[in-house]
Amino acid sequence: MRDWHKSSYSGNEGHCVEVAEGTVTGVRDSQNRKLGHLDVPAVEWTALVSAVRGR
Repeated sequence: MRDWHKSSYSGNEGHCVEVAEGTVTGVRDSQNRKLGHLDVPAVEWTALVSAVRGR
């Protein structure tokens, strides 16, 4: 079972992205969990987050 979480910057309203980090990072829409998730290699997820943060 995966440990899904969303950003601490997210409020309790609206759509948010949830992630489950590990060797493969799962990404899903918190409002539409039944639609499934995307699996992304952890190294690619780290690169995306770093690029978004501008590092």
